[in-house]
Amino acid sequence: MKENYLAEEITLACEKDLDRLLEIYEIAKAYMRKSGNTKQWNGAYPDRETLLEDIARERLYVYKAEGAIHGVFVLLLEEEPTYRYIEGGSWLNDEPYGTIHRLASDGSVKGIFEKCLAFCREKTDNVRVDTHHDNHTMQHLAEKHGFQKCGVIYLKNGDPRLAYHWKKRETPGS
Repeated sequence: MKENYLAEEITLACEKDLDRLLEIYEIAKAYMRKSGNTKQWNGAYPDRETLLEDIARERLYVYKAEGAIHGVFVLLLEEEPTYRYIEGGSWLNDEPYGTIHRLASDGSVKGIFEKCLAFCREKTDNVRVDTHHDNHTMQHLAEKHGFQKCGVIYLKNGDPRLAYHWKKRETPGS
């Protein structure tokens, strides 16, 4: 019996992907609104200019299955300025980390968060993410995949976000 295999990959996004990425973000916004998260990603954000900057800085990635884009995320492998101050707790450590931002999917492929996270964990042993208080889906996924809630960070505009951190567990003898 032939196994049902879905050819999949995560690659850097390019300019020709922009229309599809904006479409995926619109799908994600509709899902957020439907699930009670009415304040995150309002208006045009994330917009074309933001995505073009991410592409130019080689930090915007796409998840593809059978050649079609179904997910998008940023992996920032540098300090996230809004993470310098954390209220009501602390990060797990002060070591270099990667940050996942603007994760979205079209909803047609299950497990995009898990696939994104596996990719990010290949790049760094420390992963951080933040999310809106009303984004219960992202909170659930972060906690399900071993992230610990560390406190609250504030965006440049002053909006609060719940801050999560995952650290690779040390194995005895390593």
